Amino acid sequence: MSHDPKLRQAAIQLYDAYTHTPWSRRDFLQRLTALVGSSSAAYALLPLLENNYAQAANPPTDEARLRVQEGQFATLAGGAALLGYQVQPAAAAGNVAGVVLIHENRGLNPHIRDVARRLALAGYRVLAPDYLSTQGGTPADEDQAREQFARLDAGLARQISLAAVAALRQAGSSKVGAVGFCWGGGQAGQLAVHAPDLQAAVVYYGPAPASSDVAAIRAPLLLHYAGLDERINAGVPGFTAALQAAGVRHTVHTYPGVNHAFNNDANAARYDAAAAALAWQRTLAFLHQHLA
Repeated sequence: MSHDPKLRQAAIQLYDAYTHTPWSRRDFLQRLTALVGSSSAAYALLPLLENNYAQAANPPTDEARLRVQEGQFATLAGGAALLGYQVQPAAAAGNVAGVVLIHENRGLNPHIRDVARRLALAGYRVLAPDYLSTQGGTPADEDQAREQFARLDAGLARQISLAAVAALRQAGSSKVGAVGFCWGGGQAGQLAVHAPDLQAAVVYYGPAPASSDVAAIRAPLLLHYAGLDERINAGVPGFTAALQAAGVRHTVHTYPGVNHAFNNDANAARYDAAAAALAWQRTLAFLHQHLA
């Protein structure tokens, strides 16, 4: 990444815009080339801006302390199969606290599977639904996944979240929380709105629900925001004011000097080890407080 901090931040913000807009990959590369001055410099930056899942895999996919199952976890009323990644401590049985883990707008990728295993090692029964299940599941091509997300209906996403909560309860979890990142952070907030029996929700830099919906939230919220994330942070004051007015229990942490997706250790440009570690420590403490 460039030694010029302003150019570095501009490239990160450009990539963030690309991941949250209908730009094509060609559009993004043209903009990146214009920013850094040449196509060779733009292509040299790509490995730092894009995710490298193999480099970040932790814990290992064959972790012996865990029991992993991948495949269908529920069926929608119309017959569509819902797919997901389910993981829990190998010795766990019966009433183990459950967590719905909600992915970003790139689908159920290796990074989210890593996070699921980390939560399971902390003692939770984790279900990470694939919100692209009805479109054949998350593709390996992230640009294709982004296109599929544009066709994902908000009502369907809500149905998938609620089905995941029900599946965890059917598996024996009397207490269930949710953790979501980016788009998934927004969905964790939506789940708190629509699932009054949810016990806790953790939102990492996700868009806020409508202010008119906030009064329906019963679960305590833990909200993590990145100091440099202007797009998401623009909605935070209104959200926290609505939470305060509705008497919803919530804790807000903003991490100075870090970017959107700072928790994603598969992304060299945006990952911040110190902020990620602190946020994770706070997340585990919050879940233990409300789900133990």
